[in-house]
Amino acid sequence: MDRDKKQVKLSTLIAVSGIAMIIGFIGGTRKEEVLNLLSPIFGIKKTASSLDLSSVQNTYRVLAEKFDGNLDTAKLIEGASKGLVEATGDEHTIYMDAAEAEEFNKSLSGDVGAGIGVQVGMRNNLPTVVRALKNNPAIKAGILAGDVIVEVNGESVSGKTIDEITTKIKGEVGTTVKVKISRNGEEKEFSITRATISNPSVELEISGEIAILTISRFDGETGALAKKYAQEIKQKGISKVILDLRGNGGGYVTAAQSVASLWLEKNKLIVTEKKGSQIIDEIRSTGDNILSGVETIVLADQGSASASEIVVGALKDNKVAKIYGKTTYGKGSVQEPVDINSGALLKVTVAKWYTPSGKNLNGEGISPDQEVELTADDINSGNDPQMTSAKDALNI
Repeated sequence: MDRDKKQVKLSTLIAVSGIAMIIGFIGGTRKEEVLNLLSPIFGIKKTASSLDLSSVQNTYRVLAEKFDGNLDTAKLIEGASKGLVEATGDEHTIYMDAAEAEEFNKSLSGDVGAGIGVQVGMRNNLPTVVRALKNNPAIKAGILAGDVIVEVNGESVSGKTIDEITTKIKGEVGTTVKVKISRNGEEKEFSITRATISNPSVELEISGEIAILTISRFDGETGALAKKYAQEIKQKGISKVILDLRGNGGGYVTAAQSVASLWLEKNKLIVTEKKGSQIIDEIRSTGDNILSGVETIVLADQGSASASEIVVGALKDNKVAKIYGKTTYGKGSVQEPVDINSGALLKVTVAKWYTPSGKNLNGEGISPDQEVELTADDINSGNDPQMTSAKDALNI
């Protein structure tokens, strides 16, 4: 889950803090000044009044004196930044270079850009196609939900993050990308022409007397779109809703708040943010409870994470919906994107969040009220037993 991206206005010294890390150590810049700048950005905890960075200083001196080749200062700065972040040991605190940051910002603004039209998430620690979007290049080429991505353009994606993989898949409109997948133990390679992707974050489908509201991510447009469709559901007199959050890896907490508020009376607790044992925020419903009293089933799975879990937890704990599917991913932490030097971005864990019942979900997730499997065979044959079970339950 990511807080609304804030424009951080820092001094010129902070804007070049990465350069200060390298050049400052050589030129004699006061380490205290550098640390004061780096600490809030990289989450460094100072012991006493300073942190001993002499080993980094010595490493650079040896490189500068002995390395047989040209040293790329920009890459050294980026490497130092990534090293600091990775040393936190937190998989959700991530340093993004300028290109990765641009894609991340686009995804949260609703600008999906050019690609092949797939949503990718981790399933059993493997990068898996969670959803192949309708009327987009991937599904037309034969890519299916459940396919495990093995290579992009001949390069293995083993050990890569989802952000890194999707960045490799995306590119200019009209260019080609080769994607190798594994399906039921058999590898296949597809050559796919990239296109501008049509993928609104919220879609509405009416199936008989049931409205199916599918939310694929929580971006800058999600709250307004969800409210618009909720009003349409109400106007049509539909009293049964399926909220499909499968494969939704999260996004803005404000978007999650807006969506959960559609079912909750004003001022109901949605999520609590804590830093250590200290409560830093309680996020409550806004009063836009257009769907209050509407019989609702939420579909969730292992790909439902972060902001999705906020919505699942809020609706379940406030007893306004039943949950069908599989246990959610289990990401109970809050990240804040911070702009740093040269277009790079640090997504840093700033707090943990807790459901209304007081549960933090890290590593556990939310268990469904009704567990329903969805196998690779189901996906490949076009069957959706999770959706069918939800429809059957609402039609009783």
